[in-house]
Amino acid sequence: MADAADDTAREAWITGIGIVSCLGEGPEAHWAALNTSPPKPDTATYPPYIIHKLPPLGFDKQIPKKGDQRQMEAWQRIGTYAAGLALDSAGLKGKAEMLGRTDMIVAAGGGERDIAADTAILAGLPAAAQPEAFLNERLMNDLRPTLFLSQLSNLLAGNISIVHGVTGSSRTFMGEESAGVDAIRIAVARIGAGQSDIALVGGSHNSERQDLLMLYEFGGFALKDKFSPVWQREAHPGFALAAMGAFLVIESRAHADARGAKRIARLSAVLSDRCRRQPGDVTAGLRRLWGKISSRLQPGKVAVISGASGTAPATAEERVFLAEHQDIAVRATGTYVGHAFEPQFPMNVALAAIAVSRGNLYPPDAGRTGGRASDARPADPGRGDIGGSLARRRAGPGRSALKESLRCRPTMTARGAQSSSSPDLASSRRSAPARMTTGRT
Repeated sequence: MADAADDTAREAWITGIGIVSCLGEGPEAHWAALNTSPPKPDTATYPPYIIHKLPPLGFDKQIPKKGDQRQMEAWQRIGTYAAGLALDSAGLKGKAEMLGRTDMIVAAGGGERDIAADTAILAGLPAAAQPEAFLNERLMNDLRPTLFLSQLSNLLAGNISIVHGVTGSSRTFMGEESAGVDAIRIAVARIGAGQSDIALVGGSHNSERQDLLMLYEFGGFALKDKFSPVWQREAHPGFALAAMGAFLVIESRAHADARGAKRIARLSAVLSDRCRRQPGDVTAGLRRLWGKISSRLQPGKVAVISGASGTAPATAEERVFLAEHQDIAVRATGTYVGHAFEPQFPMNVALAAIAVSRGNLYPPDAGRTGGRASDARPADPGRGDIGGSLARRRAGPGRSALKESLRCRPTMTARGAQSSSSPDLASSRRSAPARMTTGRT
C-alpha cells in the first residue's frame, strides 16, 4: 500500500506504545535490555524445548479487578495489560469520550486449552467400558463453563473493551504473523481514507503452552536442546516460542495535534504479498517488495530490523536477500525476544519507532546476532537525522516473509519528540492474508 494520503492531516502516526516481553515492560526496559545483555531464554520449563518467558508482571496495574483477571487466559491477560500500557503512553487512559471513538484492531490466535482436563480424558479413554459415554461425561463435567469462550479469538478485544473502555469499532484478525500485519495495514488505510481518526492495534501470545509446543514439534519447527542466535541455527533450525504483548495507538496527524499528543513515528506504507513457498520464493518476494520502497530511502541511512525466526528454509532465503545489501545494518529481534506470531509485527514496529524516537539503533551483539557483516555495522547517522529503513521479516516454518521499513526526513518532529527528525515508518509484509473473524463497524 502506498502512502495512505497526500494530505499530511491524514498521515498515520504512532502516538502510544505498550509492549511486554522477556526483555521487560515498556519502551524504556526494552531499549535498556537491547543495549546491554538481554536475559537468557528459558530451557527448564519444557525441556528440551526453548522458550522466552515474561518476567513477573503486576497485572493489577492494568487489570484492577481480580474477577476480570480470573476469567481471562494468560494470553488475554498479557494482551489486555499491553493495551493498557499503550493507552497510558498515548495519554488516553480514563478519557471516556476519546476511548468511545477509538477503534480497535486485534491480531489473535485461538484460545488456550485446559491441559489437565485433556490429559485426564486421554488417560481414561482407553480403559473406559463405553468410550463415547465416558468422553461426553468428562467433557460436560471437567471443562470450565468459560473455557469455550476463552477459545474465541475475539475475546481479547472484548476484554480490552471491558477493562479499558475502548468502545469504537472492533475487528479481530486471525492468521498468525499476517494477522499482525493486516491489523496495522487496515488501521493505516482507514486513517488515510478518513474512516478512522485513532485506533488501538496489536496482539499477544503466551509461550507457556504445551499444546502449541506439541503442534510445532510435529512440524519440526520448535527450537530445542541448544539455544543459538537466529542467524546461527542452520544445524538445528527452529524458533523459540515467545510470550509477548504489543499494542500501538495509531492516529491521524490532525487528531494527534488537536489533542496535543506526542507523535513518535509516522507509518508511511504497509505492503503485503504472498508466495507459493517454492525454493527461492522468499528471496524473490523480498526483492520485489524492496523495489517498491527502496526509492523512499536515503542511501547510507538505512537499517533492517528482521523478524527472522530461525526456521528453515525461510531464514536462509532471507539471508540471501540481505547479503545483497551489505551496506545496511541488520538486527534480528527473534534472537532477543523469541517468536510470537500474531504480535510479532506490532512488536517490531514498536521497536522501530523507539529507535527512531531516540535517533539511534541499538548496538549489535555478534554473539547473539550471529556476527553477520551488516550486523556489525550499527546504523547511527546522528540524532538530528536518522534515516533508515527498519525491515522486519518473518522467516517462519513454511510461511512467508515480512519486512518493515523506517525512514526519517530532516524536518521537525511532533511536540515533545526526542529527535529533531521527522520519522516515517513504512512496513511491508509477504504472506497469506489474515482472516477477519469478528467485527462491529
